[in-house]
This record gives sequence, structure tokens and C-alpha cells, in this order.
Amino acid sequence: MAALGPFGMAASAVGDRVMRARAGYRSVDAPDGWSHTPTESLVVHAEDGVALHVEIDAPDTSSLSRRHLAGRTPTVVLVHGFALTMQSWVLQRRALIHSGFRVVTYDQRGHGRSGMPDLQRCTVAQLGRDLAAVMDATCTSGPVVLVGHSMGGMTVMSYAGQHRDVVRDRVLAVALVSTSPGGDEMTEFGLGATAGRVIGSLGPGVLTRMSRHAGPIGMLRSMGRGVQDAVLQRWTFDSPVSAELVRLVGDMIFSTSFDVMAAFLPDMDALDISEDVTALIGIETLVINGSGDLITPAAHSEEIVRRIPGAEHVVVEDAGHILQLEHPQVVTQQLLMLIARAQRAVAEGLPVSSKPRVRRTIQDISKKRRVARAKSARDGREAAS
Repeated sequence: MAALGPFGMAASAVGDRVMRARAGYRSVDAPDGWSHTPTESLVVHAEDGVALHVEIDAPDTSSLSRRHLAGRTPTVVLVHGFALTMQSWVLQRRALIHSGFRVVTYDQRGHGRSGMPDLQRCTVAQLGRDLAAVMDATCTSGPVVLVGHSMGGMTVMSYAGQHRDVVRDRVLAVALVSTSPGGDEMTEFGLGATAGRVIGSLGPGVLTRMSRHAGPIGMLRSMGRGVQDAVLQRWTFDSPVSAELVRLVGDMIFSTSFDVMAAFLPDMDALDISEDVTALIGIETLVINGSGDLITPAAHSEEIVRRIPGAEHVVVEDAGHILQLEHPQVVTQQLLMLIARAQRAVAEGLPVSSKPRVRRTIQDISKKRRVARAKSARDGREAAS
């Protein structure tokens, strides 16, 4: 590292400070880690032949209620966001399985363990068709709940616009997490309209050039991991998280091909699927975002809610873009409440679109307590040493 000169030494020093600041916070996020073993893994081929890695989790039958045993338990399909993988849903998967639900999730094209696509096919419309292929292979009967984060939410909305009849007949509920219907602000990246558009327009070219230098970039990542972690903390979270969680997100992002990221950016920049959103009218819908989300701020969620009568809008305080990992218990609770509302509406014959719009702001009190305990324990260890 010394051979890399003052920059390498400075980056290392920053990295050490960042890692020390987060030491002892693992219990705040996932004391049991982020690995998961599915019941079944399979490959589903998209219409253009791209191999999509899909995993299915069977429900924990010990927790099935009589209502579940009645045979109307929905399958929950989780769709991850841009430059992430299905691992971003690991904590929700565990909770949903324990609550008695069958869960399906997959890596989007060019992400995780799915195949590399023709870069011309890296579009949100194609992602909607990919979701259709996954649904056809794994959800052949029964009700379905669709949950999408960020680009995954765009995928769900695109699918809904393409398959309005299926949505009407089989989709029990939809959750759109930290996402957007598109428009001019999609690539502001929290920098404001002018600066954001400049970065968005340069992004594809910059990422493509970076892809030609993956070796040096990997070396710089290792050298300045703390710097990378600080940047990720700024753009993806808005509350204290562990170093392990930041590294998990960093590994997902930097394992995604820069070419794939570059190919998706122009399509998302020009995206407008606001008409597709209308396919969700009459479907129990939850729109949830973090108050500190710099990538898809609350205004994006509000535009979705405006187009879906009866949709519920939940804003989580002290939360950034990757809400399901930063505040997993809150997201899981909201998903379970969504499913319960949808099942109740069906049982009682209540039209969803007649409900008043509800907007709630909530705090993750449990996490605040975990952070306080972790900080106190860390301070105690430092004082004793």
C-alpha cells in the first residue's frame, strides 16, 4: 500500500477511522448474518434466452394459521433494485417464511447469479417481461403479492402495465419500496436538478470506461475501503448501520458489471411508467420510502400514490434508499400489515379504490434502542481497555 503513495496512505487512514466508528454495530442489523439457504433453486429463461437465477422458499408450516391452511395464502415475489441482488431481501425472506408464506425471489438480468444480457435489452420494459417469465414458472396458481425495491418497483409497475388482466385476477397486493414512476428527476442522485442531470448524462460513459479498468478499480476499492464505505453510507442509509452491512451493499454493487449499470441508466433517465401505475387501481397498494432517501425521495412516492386511489403511503424517518436492510423490521411489519389488509378487503368485499388515501410517518423505535445499547456497550469496552 505504501507503494501507492500519499493517496493510498490517506485513504487507509480514513478507512480505519470509518471502520472504528462502526465497530460493535452488527447487533443493530443482523446478528445472524445475511446468508440464506432456499428450499429450491432454478433457472428461468427470459424471452430472449437470458438465464435468470430464481429461488423459492417454502413456508414454515409450523406457523401456518387456519386462514393459511384454507389454501388462499399468497406467494410473495420479491424483486430487488439497481446494482443489488436478491440478497438485499434476505431479512424479509426469513420473516415471511416464518409467517407462513411461500416466497419467490430472483436476480435481475445482469445482476447477481443471473446471466449477462444483450446491453440493448437492459430496459425497464424488459424487466417487466422477465418478471412475467418468473411468474409463469413459479406462480402457476393462487394469489400473489408483488414487492419491488427501487428498480424492482419499476419492474413491478412495468409488469402491471403489460399484464393488467393478470394483475386484476391474481395480484392480491403490491408494495413499492423506495421507487419512482420515472421522469426528469430520476437521475438527480440527490444533487439537485442541474447537477443531477449532468451526472446522469455522464454516468453511462463513465461507467463504461470504468468497466475497462476493473483491475485497478478493485485495487483502489481494497486500498480505500473506508472511503467507499463512507460514500455508500451517505447515499444508501440515513441512520447508523454496521460496517458489515455497508460492506454487504458494497459487494453487491461492485459485483454488478459496470457495462450493465451503464446500459440501464439511459432507460431509467428517460423512463415514464406513470400510465402503467394505473393498472394497480383496485389493488391493495403500499408505497413506502425513507425520509432521507437521496435517490428516490418522497416526491417520487407521492406521484405514485396520487395515481392509485386508496394507496397507503408510509414514510420512515431516519431512513435512506435501501430501506429493507436499514430498517428491516419496519419493512417486514408493513408488508405483513399490507397482506392482512388485502386479505380482509377480499373477505369483506371492500373495494380498495374507495378507501381514503393514508399517509403515515413512522419511526423505527426498536432500532434506536438497539443503536443506543450497541453504542453504550462499545463505549464501555473502550473505557475498559
